[in-house]
Amino acid sequence: MTAVLPPRADERRARGGFVRLLRAEWTKFRTVRGWVIGMVVAAVVTVLIGLFGTAGPTLGHPPDAIPTGPDGQAVNDSFYFVHRTLQGDGSITVPVTSLTGIISMGPDERRGVEPWAKAGIIVKDGLRPGSHYAAIMVTGGHGVRMQHDYVHDTAAPDAVASARWLRLVRSGDTVTGFGSADGTHWTRVGSARLPGLASMAQVGPFVASPMDIKATAHGAAFDPAVATATFGTVALSGRWTPGAWKGEQVRGAGTSGSYTDTVHGGFTETGAGLTVTGAGDIAPVVGGPALGTGYTLENLLVGAFAGILVAAVIGALFLSAEHRRGLIRITFAASPRRGRVLAAKALVIGSVAFATGLAAAAVTVPLATARARGHGFFILPTPAWTEVRVVAGTALLFAVAAVFALAVAAVIRRGAAAVTIIVAVLVLPYVLATGGLLPDGPSAWLLRVTPAAGFAIQQTVVRYPQVDTLYTPSAGYFPLPSWAGFAVLCAYTAVALAAASHLLRRRDA
Repeated sequence: MTAVLPPRADERRARGGFVRLLRAEWTKFRTVRGWVIGMVVAAVVTVLIGLFGTAGPTLGHPPDAIPTGPDGQAVNDSFYFVHRTLQGDGSITVPVTSLTGIISMGPDERRGVEPWAKAGIIVKDGLRPGSHYAAIMVTGGHGVRMQHDYVHDTAAPDAVASARWLRLVRSGDTVTGFGSADGTHWTRVGSARLPGLASMAQVGPFVASPMDIKATAHGAAFDPAVATATFGTVALSGRWTPGAWKGEQVRGAGTSGSYTDTVHGGFTETGAGLTVTGAGDIAPVVGGPALGTGYTLENLLVGAFAGILVAAVIGALFLSAEHRRGLIRITFAASPRRGRVLAAKALVIGSVAFATGLAAAAVTVPLATARARGHGFFILPTPAWTEVRVVAGTALLFAVAAVFALAVAAVIRRGAAAVTIIVAVLVLPYVLATGGLLPDGPSAWLLRVTPAAGFAIQQTVVRYPQVDTLYTPSAGYFPLPSWAGFAVLCAYTAVALAAASHLLRRRDA
């Protein structure tokens, strides 16, 4: 008489059987010395390429400190500031009567205003680069904007998009910006909360002008730019420190604003108004061609693509070796449920590859950072959560690539062919797109529709509409957000696993 187990007992037995299957697959992996050594090689290759990539000639001086914004991101904070101290709540109102500029100083000098040149009024939490701020401004080519804390940008409503009258009102730690076409009728543009804003803030007119960036046949051209704005009568309310306006170049060592070292801003009082000249930018650092003598976190992990390839080779061999030697029949005889065998192999190889990638990334980042700084290069600051995402994301790339290779090997039953496919759809598109070997258009499509999109999980630089640069794959930008790109790789892997599971059930071992 056959005993019928209750449902829960049957579930426990199934779980216990799967755990034993996992142990068996883990034992297979760790007893094959070549596979274990291969994973060690994957980690070592990742670290060594990362260190080699930072082995440039020593610059001979320590890297400049890049200011970080309120959220820990790297920022440019260079502009000419005409300021006084506002104690507590109050407001400032001023018309911007003209905005002119010069681009490419020297023999190639030409008149013109860089589209993101800024002239307006700003409330800033002290003069330290990277501190909280809120500003409303007239720009060279993007109308009236309200911006705060470097990454936030709000366009004015159409009614005041071309207005020249600006107003900022402070109430506690909230700053509200208004625009007006006539100085009488005002429209709210935006509002910003600046946590911890000091009771005595620096407030006044400012001017900034980032570099003028143009794409060329060989990359990009960066022309310094300077802007000059004329402000009308400044109207103040609230408690302001008595005395004259003070002019100061706020200078934060950054990338697109670094040329302010050679550009001297200034101001003059003209009757009841002010004329202010300045350069630089108040914006997040976005990397790209303007990064110059610096590295982003993903630059340090460039060796991951080689380590991932090694992990994928081992993933393919983890199953194809059993097919080649005929041992897969023994495996299926011991565990007839072939889908569970595939799941156990995927979990084992994915876990080992994840641990390998995590160790490699965790070692590479501090070692390569120290090496780069020792040679006089800077490392672009990133928020702590972004660094965690990049390191863990690199480990996930190792894991998913290894499982992808395992699934492909299960479908075609040949390790060499599976590795060739992985190289063709994962590694090769990544190298072609990011290495500048293809035009920007095809490169962007490769990083959208192939598994190589998964490398976006390593990206730390972000595209901001209010910052001009070359947002192309060759400059380090992926067309998809980090998790969206990784989802593309996961989708390919899921399809490959589903196909492998189906074929394993239908075909003879």
